Amino acid sequence: MERISVQPHFKNAKHFKDFWQKGNGKQLIDFSGAEVSFNDFEKFASYFYHVDEIGDEVVKDVYFKKKFHEASREIENYIRNGVSENDIVPESVKKLFTQTQKIPDWLDYNLIRSGAELCMRSNLDSLISLRDYCLIGGYDYAYLNKPLIATEALKKGAVKRLSETLDFWVNVTRYDALKIHAKGYEFAIKTRLIHSYARLSIKKHYKDWDTENWGEPINSWDMMATYIGFSLVFLHSLQKLGNTFSIEEEQGLFHLWKYVGYLLGIPENLLPNDKKQATEYFHLWTSVQPPSDKDSVLLAHSLLNESLENPILKFNFQRKNLRYLHICCTWFLLDDEVCKRLQIPEVANRKLFPKTKILINKIYDTFVSREARIKKGNKSQMKVLEDYLGVTKNSNFH
Repeated sequence: MERISVQPHFKNAKHFKDFWQKGNGKQLIDFSGAEVSFNDFEKFASYFYHVDEIGDEVVKDVYFKKKFHEASREIENYIRNGVSENDIVPESVKKLFTQTQKIPDWLDYNLIRSGAELCMRSNLDSLISLRDYCLIGGYDYAYLNKPLIATEALKKGAVKRLSETLDFWVNVTRYDALKIHAKGYEFAIKTRLIHSYARLSIKKHYKDWDTENWGEPINSWDMMATYIGFSLVFLHSLQKLGNTFSIEEEQGLFHLWKYVGYLLGIPENLLPNDKKQATEYFHLWTSVQPPSDKDSVLLAHSLLNESLENPILKFNFQRKNLRYLHICCTWFLLDDEVCKRLQIPEVANRKLFPKTKILINKIYDTFVSREARIKKGNKSQMKVLEDYLGVTKNSNFH
């Protein structure tokens, strides 16, 4: 089927111009020193219709030919023990593990370690950034959300979805997590195959998929944007909340997510090395994305109301207060126009909590050592993950 070439349809739209001329996009340009233009648009546009074919073939050869739990066990065995050229396994499995077991020439484990330390050192600010800027901000891009709607993510519920995102993020950002066969490496391979499974299921069962406008489900360009969320947008959020970071930590964060992206099958030329590149890449991608639609609003409110549904906090007043704090952070971190489009509720004194957080971070940075902050942050993040997994594994959150 011949593709209609992708165009930056929304480059003159109000939401696009507002974002890049006076909103968070302008802040990202100032933050990164990016030089944005449409000169390289054609280099990226074709990836709107590009997918991880290797991952798709593995799903067809393993998951579609066995019971799901049997296929999962088989894949876990390959991940943990490796695959060699002489193993009697499907050719697609050999291709996948030939790629993921090959350490790229550019990989620097010391840089990855610095990136992981920044993630841990930022303690609960990391989790606030992921939730109230990266995730909820991503819902403003209507086409990006379509795979979530097609796979009925709203029925699964925000508690389960947040738990899965947290489980992935925590496990790829610990010390040595991305060494071959380690836990973060395992999470990356499994996530890659979940993406392929979802994509093939959407193409088979979701008859209303609009490939021309939405791209292929979970396409490589959308994947690039998602992982820029974990690097560039995450870093910008930490800065907004009063966190400081060294040049090495910043480089390390981008290096960590570049390698995670590589393991996930995102083409290497889509993986930015630094905040300048990431901003320039992100600028091009946003030009093919319309603003929030009704699905965006439903997803945003599902995430906001997660605090009320989640039984981790025992009392209702605690849950309501947590929801209030997340709403305050969302207004503080995102553009007002984005918040209005997503119909984020107006609340009183919404700047008080974020401003207090900034003040506490400055004091904390001055009086507590970096090593102590890394240790404390790791412990706090692992505790939150443990709480979420306890709720989702022992309840009806499916």
